[in-house]
Amino acid sequence: MKKKIFVRALLGAPIGLAICTVVTIIFSLIYGNGEYLAASHDLIAACSSEIQAVILQTVFSMIYGAVWGGASIIWEAESWSLLKMTLTHLAICSISTFLIAYFLQWMAHSLLGAFCFFGMFFVIYTIVWLSKYCAIKRQIEQMNSKLKEKN
Repeated sequence: MKKKIFVRALLGAPIGLAICTVVTIIFSLIYGNGEYLAASHDLIAACSSEIQAVILQTVFSMIYGAVWGGASIIWEAESWSLLKMTLTHLAICSISTFLIAYFLQWMAHSLLGAFCFFGMFFVIYTIVWLSKYCAIKRQIEQMNSKLKEKN
């Protein structure tokens, strides 16, 4: 089990970095006026240089991906209920997301900023979870239908 978590974390780290890079490109296209915004202005100011901010963001993006990758093992806990898996995964991922977003200044450091960030996170998490749930439910229905045909 520990080896699986470690392997998934290793696979998740570069995925986290890739996603972060894509997000910076998207933000640059929207807000950069033709320039690449490698990190938030607040993070750059806190680090006192752009390269330090980018290095910090790179490391934490990899940690972020590793946490999500390692947390994916939760969905394989066959003895757990769907509710327990969902709440455990949600707790691990939302806490890590909040801490990294706060530390890397991806959100406003205020109560309103935290509520807005969590609101967006939960909406996105719920949409992804529901779409995955519906897809799995369809697969189960198809398998059950094939089993009925054979019997």
